[in-house]
Amino acid sequence: MRVALAVVPAVSAVVGVDVSNSVSESEFSCLRTPGGQGAVEFVIARVYQSGGRVDPVGAQTIKNAKAAGIQYVDGYIFPCVSCGDAAGQVSATVDHLRSSGADFGMLWYDIENYHWGSQSSNQAFIKEMVDEGKKLGIKAGIYTNYNNWATIVGAGWNYPASQGLPVWYAHYDGSASFSDFGAFGGWSKPNIKQYLGDKSSCGVGVDYNWYPAGEDVVV
Repeated sequence: MRVALAVVPAVSAVVGVDVSNSVSESEFSCLRTPGGQGAVEFVIARVYQSGGRVDPVGAQTIKNAKAAGIQYVDGYIFPCVSCGDAAGQVSATVDHLRSSGADFGMLWYDIENYHWGSQSSNQAFIKEMVDEGKKLGIKAGIYTNYNNWATIVGAGWNYPASQGLPVWYAHYDGSASFSDFGAFGGWSKPNIKQYLGDKSSCGVGVDYNWYPAGEDVVV
């Protein structure tokens, strides 16, 4: 499931992909070529699985993207809520990526409807992830959308936003535009939009993401 990265000036509309499977250097090189939704300029690779383990191919996928010349490469954590120890899931991921030499920009915490508990326990779990990321000194963000957020923690819960985490939101309307975004969770402006899901390009299963030209974007 956006990149870090750091704050960089966007000079034109930027297209990226998120991936949940192994992608080779040659496949990333293909994705960089114009065509379809446009040349891919950033990648977000899954680095932790909802089954409760570090993704075994995530670190190498990040390294392959970098080797193919993609500058902005992030990871996303699909947490295992039933496993508990939210902080441990973040720290295990960071330790694995660092020890593997996978140079990631930031980590995105994937908050979508999948085996969550009560809103209060969900809030505590996410807060633990956010706080552990801050403790480890990484840049982080939240992947979600209004419906998921409202169901899981309540639309008004804003702890991640209050800690400076940006939001990458999903709306598969095929439109590379933020015009559909409505404020929630303390976010009045999104960072990245996932606008096409479950696509295939260069033989790789991808979701397409976008951020606009003419502004500073955390990726």
